[in-house]
Amino acid sequence: MPETKSDRIAPVRKSVTVPIRPEAAFRRFTEGIAGWWPLATHSVSESAEASCAIEGRVAGRILETAPDGAEHVWGTVTAWEPPGRLAFTWHPGRPEDTRQEVEVTFRAAGEGTRVELVHTGWERLGERASETRARYDAGWDLVLGRYAG
Repeated sequence: MPETKSDRIAPVRKSVTVPIRPEAAFRRFTEGIAGWWPLATHSVSESAEASCAIEGRVAGRILETAPDGAEHVWGTVTAWEPPGRLAFTWHPGRPEDTRQEVEVTFRAAGEGTRVELVHTGWERLGERASETRARYDAGWDLVLGRYAG
């Protein structure tokens, strides 16, 4: 049976304003992710000693490297448009066929930047979709709070 609009689960939408220009905000989100991502609680290895990175190009990986050197792909970059937009698939610790999509935009707001994140594609998680979406609704608040901090 084809999916209907009523079968879709609402996106998670989050935003934060940071006191830096869009170019710097984009670089902080991408090149600086290892410095602000809460790896101890929001990673596959759940280790503060892990590292993560975004390979800055379309088809680049979003990658966690555990302390033992194991690599965990969290997703793949689908749009790389500095300084205004980044999009990627998202499936940390799960098979790629359960991926969601995340889009992050960076827009000038006075002397700073409004960063908006939209996370969609929950339906691919089947019965776990609503529960997982609820966890991410709270989780993105923590993650973006660290990014903005």
